[in-house]
Amino acid sequence: MLDLVRLRVLAAVAAHGSVTAAAEALHYTQPTVSHHLARLEAATGAKLVQRVGRGIRLTPEGEVLARRAAEIVGRVDAADAELASLVGLQSGRVRVGAFSSALSVLVPPAAAELRREHPNLELELADAHPVVAARQLRAGDIDLAILFRYDDDVPDDGLRYTYLLDDPVQLLSRRTGETLTDHRDSDWIAGCVNCRQELLQHCADAGFTPRIAYTSDDIIVKQAFVAAGLGVTTMPGLALRSHHLDGVQATELSVVRRIYLATYGDPPDPPATTAFVEALQGVLRSGAMGTRSACGSA
Repeated sequence: MLDLVRLRVLAAVAAHGSVTAAAEALHYTQPTVSHHLARLEAATGAKLVQRVGRGIRLTPEGEVLARRAAEIVGRVDAADAELASLVGLQSGRVRVGAFSSALSVLVPPAAAELRREHPNLELELADAHPVVAARQLRAGDIDLAILFRYDDDVPDDGLRYTYLLDDPVQLLSRRTGETLTDHRDSDWIAGCVNCRQELLQHCADAGFTPRIAYTSDDIIVKQAFVAAGLGVTTMPGLALRSHHLDGVQATELSVVRRIYLATYGDPPDPPATTAFVEALQGVLRSGAMGTRSACGSA
């Protein structure tokens, strides 16, 4: 029979890339981690790790078991939190994964409301791109995710989506009332290769390819470059609410990204998760965010 503690150790080694880092994350000693790995190999009859120079790497068998181990450990942790929270929400934990602007604008007032209503609940946060957050949700590493999409179609991917609000995209320049095509010959500030796809698509829809002169994923850096007259960029309104530099003018475009809550598994959700969802929806209904919202299931 596979031991849960040893599975947790293997999942930590896979997640952190080394015995040393796994030991630090688990608050174990390195010999303890090595011992658990050796006992897990003995129990499975499979070689799970191999030495590479001064470090280790997972074998193909180790990678397969590590993926399952992460899923099992996540589900056990979620079950533990759910059972604890059944005691009238006197205890429990909710783990939220969300993109940066949601963490800085949407989550804080919801977290404050959660603390007022349920002061003994633990809230854990993870800054994650929607693709990563969805993967963490399925693996059981988080209990709910705040995601965005640029189309109206909700994917049939096994997650349960609840629509939260529309987040219009803004053109950032030094003058108001401009359009994307006004800047077809301008320098642009864009995110990394993996994060600039929406900008490229917006400009392609407007009939041109932007000249990317500067690259940064930091909204403060992007706005600083715009304010200095070095280029223009686009930015969702939610991100602009978390930081708006003097001298940067925002013009709302026709492009809107839609923001959702996502959970995984059959309803009902654990009480602690439901409590956070209710806190977030209450903040949106109150209009405290000044955003266009309509909390409904999708």
